[in-house]
Amino acid sequence: MNEHINYICERIEVLNPVHSKKLKKNLAFFDDGYDEMADAFFKKYVQFLQSKHKTLDYAIDCYLQMLADITCETLEFMRTGKYSSSTFVEVNSRVYADPQIMEYYMHGLLMSQFLFRHHYQMFNFFTGKLPQYANTTKSYLEVGAGHGFYLSKALEILDEKTKFTVVDISETSLELAGHFVNDARVEYNLRDVFDFNNEEKYDFITLGEVLEHVEDPKGLLLKLNDLLSDNGVLFFTTPTNAPAIDHIYLFNNVEEIRNIVKSAGFQIAAEMSFLTEDVSPEKAAKHKIAILYAAFLTKIT
Repeated sequence: MNEHINYICERIEVLNPVHSKKLKKNLAFFDDGYDEMADAFFKKYVQFLQSKHKTLDYAIDCYLQMLADITCETLEFMRTGKYSSSTFVEVNSRVYADPQIMEYYMHGLLMSQFLFRHHYQMFNFFTGKLPQYANTTKSYLEVGAGHGFYLSKALEILDEKTKFTVVDISETSLELAGHFVNDARVEYNLRDVFDFNNEEKYDFITLGEVLEHVEDPKGLLLKLNDLLSDNGVLFFTTPTNAPAIDHIYLFNNVEEIRNIVKSAGFQIAAEMSFLTEDVSPEKAAKHKIAILYAAFLTKIT
């Protein structure tokens, strides 16, 4: 285990002993490639933090604050069966438009890429499949780049001549992604994707955990269908039953996600789903435990 992960585990064991137990189980699950990837990531991430006069302790605090938010949202979800927000206007006001909240939230999410088992599994699914599309991807669009982690890997895997474009509604997200990725090949656009009227068609589009943030996920998928080239590929992820401070649309199960994908004119080329807790699928369904779903999609011909 690399020094940064060791330090994170030690700090969390002091600050949040309950979560520390889950974290240790997650780390025991990871494969042989985890240490090398985590080491490369945290070296780069710590350098980024230092450039902002911050430390890994700051990032750990952000991660734990994000967990506290999830706990509160989960309790409300268990009580009502609904997410606490149902409109974008509400979420934009209390989350996206607040730089302080967005900063700890983005750092918390970035940390979770190597601390949440399902996030690491999903990332492996993405990076494992992406190389097979490298020869046919001349233009790449990422909607809601967040912390920029998926974007950074796409820049490594795809051809250096590929044109990269990012659209995100959050200035904080774009700033974090821009500093973390730090690659002149990327064009960043601060706008709502529904207002992104680019005439260009993209060969590959990534939509990482965005559908649950909008009121009309089918409308978003239809927009991306229009932006995708005829033989292009859309990779997306979204969870079921996953309360969070900025989640709006509730998917109750994976079949609901598949149905909305097909209704927007896509067919599934490959898919994976990962439980967020170490339980059986039957128990997950009964207790509405979150499942993270992902798929590579192509247009229905």
